Amino acid sequence: MEKARILVVDDEESMRDFMSIMLSKEGYEVVQADSGPSALGHIKKSRPDVIITDMMMPDMSGLELMTKAREVHDNLSFIVMTAFASVDSAIEAMKKGAYDYITKPFKVDEIKLTIKKVLEKEQISRENKELKKELSKSHSLDSFIGRDTKIIRMKEMVQRLAKTDSTALILGESGTGKDLVANAIHYHSKRVGKPFLTLNCAAIPETLLESELFGYKKGAFTGALKDKDGVFIAAHTGTLFLDEIGNTSPAIQMKLLRVLDDQVIMPVGSTKTVKVDVRLVAATNANLEEEVRAKRFREDLFYRLNVFTVQIPPLRERRDDIELLVDHFVNMYSRKMGIQPKEISPEALQILLAHQWPGNVRELENTIERSLVVSISDEITVDDLPDKVSGRTTSRPAVVPEAGDSVQVHQQTESPTLESIEKAYIFWVLNQTGWNKTKAAKILGIDASTLYRKIDRYDLKQ
Repeated sequence: MEKARILVVDDEESMRDFMSIMLSKEGYEVVQADSGPSALGHIKKSRPDVIITDMMMPDMSGLELMTKAREVHDNLSFIVMTAFASVDSAIEAMKKGAYDYITKPFKVDEIKLTIKKVLEKEQISRENKELKKELSKSHSLDSFIGRDTKIIRMKEMVQRLAKTDSTALILGESGTGKDLVANAIHYHSKRVGKPFLTLNCAAIPETLLESELFGYKKGAFTGALKDKDGVFIAAHTGTLFLDEIGNTSPAIQMKLLRVLDDQVIMPVGSTKTVKVDVRLVAATNANLEEEVRAKRFREDLFYRLNVFTVQIPPLRERRDDIELLVDHFVNMYSRKMGIQPKEISPEALQILLAHQWPGNVRELENTIERSLVVSISDEITVDDLPDKVSGRTTSRPAVVPEAGDSVQVHQQTESPTLESIEKAYIFWVLNQTGWNKTKAAKILGIDASTLYRKIDRYDLKQ
């Protein structure tokens, strides 16, 4: 493990030597500086983990050194040393960001413990920064697959938007990836590391939506046995993503407008407002301008939401990205299933490229996952595609495993039963794993005992 680097700054040589010997024995790398200007020279060359500085020095005080050093590196950790009579200056240094101070003469154990604490703080700070980087990477716009010029322009807009703290409105059809854009806005913003909450307004009954958004007080209604915070309070200092905001009632819209205007909420059953600091990102697949004209959506709320608008194009308007997305989903689901990625037959690919994709990227993703499940060869063919994608309207032969050593061919309707799909998938996984039941159970996500019961139930044989 790399040694922590400590810079000791003091105009007294004896104090510098004492600190160097003592800290070196503790396993630290120690650098000395006899003045503030000399210390700045060391700091510019290499960032120390901790700086221990005397407060009273002739050329530059410890307080001045702190100020100038932080112009070179942010968040430097300082421990200041001072005589007992000058404690006020040390307290002033702490107000300006010093981690701690020690008074001369000090106990050796005291300085050791203080250094240990500040290094632990530095370690936590570094880990938090790395975590933020990882979060930003995993939720970055790279997860939004596409090279179409419309997508490139959209990503550029999102990157600019993320650097602000403005309200954002994401528009796009169902399945286009509005949630991915909302994630990217948060994880590329200064609020990364703070809460990011999502609430689908269309998935919650109108009677419950208000309490989910704003919380409620005990006794506000039947069943309110204790106070409960809503998502606005839970997302305080972070970002709240309200999906399908076009499905909210005028009453809810009025309350949302108040949050945007005043940054306050009022829980159900309360008479007091609560201040919140939340960045709001909203999304809808509805045409809000038409909703405003039809008096179903408040015009004033629309203009408050419409500060920055991100329009996600439907998949049918960026067909050059379809093959890219197909490859991405084949690789992703092959990894999840523990199988080798399969090729797409030219005929199947042509059908995928020609399909209108009313469900957009989500529909394409589901199609690829299903095709990997039902495919019994090393290639996804037209027969593996769903009927609504391939255009088949009549019944067709499908492979369904039966008892015995062979696989029979049956007539299958357009909508197979869940049981027949499960039976076929278990049989396929068993064949893929060479009938290694432990490995097959792991891929299927079930216990080995459950797999044995299903093998007996369906009378599956190798």
